[in-house]
Amino acid sequence: MKTQTIVLNINDEDQTITVRAADTLLFTLRGKLGLTGAKPGCLNGDCGACTVNVNGRPMKSCLMLTVEAVGKKITTVEGLKDSPIQRAFVENFAFQCGYCTPGFIMNCHSLIEQHPDADDKTIKEWLSSNICRCTGYAEIEKAVKSVLEEK
Repeated sequence: MKTQTIVLNINDEDQTITVRAADTLLFTLRGKLGLTGAKPGCLNGDCGACTVNVNGRPMKSCLMLTVEAVGKKITTVEGLKDSPIQRAFVENFAFQCGYCTPGFIMNCHSLIEQHPDADDKTIKEWLSSNICRCTGYAEIEKAVKSVLEEK
């Protein structure tokens, strides 16, 4: 099994790791770096539980090879460090079981950064890329809106 040593910038820290060419970013984050916030769900890009931010944009880490992340800035939910959207999720009870929450938080964080004036249509469109089977999304939308109102 051929491996290569690469450097990834994760949560503003350079990490030197050895990976296989076929390793997904999700596998590397969880299995090699202990960053378990990104969750394995469908493993085919449908559910969004594994969402991280790559260069400020949401990316489903189950669809990205680790080697594709070289030279990019990767942010996981662990790297947000008590961000406004994390606090808003708590304040608005925007989770139930919590499995999908890190992926939603990462997606919503990018939404707020890229669209500080997002309207209801934009919010719904962005939230449609992640699946939650426990909540009705109303609380998640409310959390996003509360952060947008603060800006």
